[in-house]
Amino acid sequence: MSRQPYVRPMPTRTWYMRNGRYRVYILREISCLLVAVYSFLMIYALSILAGGSAEQWNDFLMAQKSPLLLLFHAIALAYFLFYQTFAWFKLAPKAMPLQIGEKILPGGVVIAGHYIAWVVITAIVLWLAGVL
Repeated sequence: MSRQPYVRPMPTRTWYMRNGRYRVYILREISCLLVAVYSFLMIYALSILAGGSAEQWNDFLMAQKSPLLLLFHAIALAYFLFYQTFAWFKLAPKAMPLQIGEKILPGGVVIAGHYIAWVVITAIVLWLAGVL
């Protein structure tokens, strides 16, 4: 008597779209592509600075002003600034529970502290840069 072996159904290529937690995870992990492009740009810029002329550096800076690269920089900034920051601040109470005496601070207090520190440090950096 022969029986058919169990064949586990293979998920489609969009398996992560069925669950909201998977979508959030994939969006967070896609940031490695942005980091790779930025790393390439920094290495390329350093190689121009190390061995190139002022004309090559100016050409590189002009290329950074192209609409495509400006769009890339805007998307990457928004992605890192908002998505990654909010995700990490949301995880802060789990990674760093603060205990005062016998009580553990609520997660909202820890998250609010991170946002306040972010705003204060940003203001200080902008003040030191002469923007404020």
